[in-house]
Amino acid sequence: MTQTFLRTILVYVFVIFSIRIMGKRQIGDMQPGELVITILISDLAAAPIVDPDMPIIIGAIPVLTLVVLEFVISKIVLKSIFVRRLMNGHSAIIIRDGKIEQQLLKKLRISVDDLMELLRGENVFDISDVAYGILETNGSMSVMLKSKQQNATKGDVGASLQHAALPIPVITDGVLRKEELEFTHLTNEKLNSILEKEKLKIDDVFLLTVDQNGETALVKRDKKR
Repeated sequence: MTQTFLRTILVYVFVIFSIRIMGKRQIGDMQPGELVITILISDLAAAPIVDPDMPIIIGAIPVLTLVVLEFVISKIVLKSIFVRRLMNGHSAIIIRDGKIEQQLLKKLRISVDDLMELLRGENVFDISDVAYGILETNGSMSVMLKSKQQNATKGDVGASLQHAALPIPVITDGVLRKEELEFTHLTNEKLNSILEKEKLKIDDVFLLTVDQNGETALVKRDKKR
C-alpha cells in the first residue's frame, strides 16, 4: 500500500513536470495534436501505478519520448504553415453578415444546436447581429458583431457607421499567405506599396493584416527569432 502511494506521487509529479515543459494550455484551448499527446501521456503514466512490478523508469521513457516529440513538432508547426494546417486544420468562417454558411457547417458536421450553443457562449443570441462567426481550430467560436451591435458603438453617438470588417492575416512570420491575399482582393502592387512605405520586405514582417475596408495593421518581425 505504501509503495503504491509513493509511486503515485512520483508519477504525478513527473507528469506535471512533463506537461509544464511542453507549456500546455488548459484543455479547452488545446489543438488536436496537443490533446492527443496529453491523453497518451496520462495513459502511459498510469501503467507503473497499476502494475507495481513495473519499474517507474519504464513508464517514464515513453512519456519523455512524447514530450520530446511534441517539442519538435511544435517547432516545425511554428515555422511551417503547411504542417500547421496539416496538424491543426484551419479556422473557418461559418457566419457572414448574419447568414450561416450551411454547406460548410454540414462539412464540419456541426448541428444548428451546436452552433447556437457556441454563440450563446459568446453572449450572442441573434445570428443576424453577427458580422463574422469564426470556428477556431480548437473548437471555440470567435464572434465579430455588426457595427451597430458592438458596445459603445458609433450609432450611440450618431456617428457614421463603417461596415464591420474582418482583419485577414496576409503575411505571418515572414511568409506570404496567397489564399488570404486573394480573399482580401489586395493586389501585389498594393502590397508592395505598403511594404515600401515601411521600408520592409516580406521577410521583415511578423504580421500584416488587411480587412475588407482596406485597413491594414503591420507588426515588424523580431530579428532575434
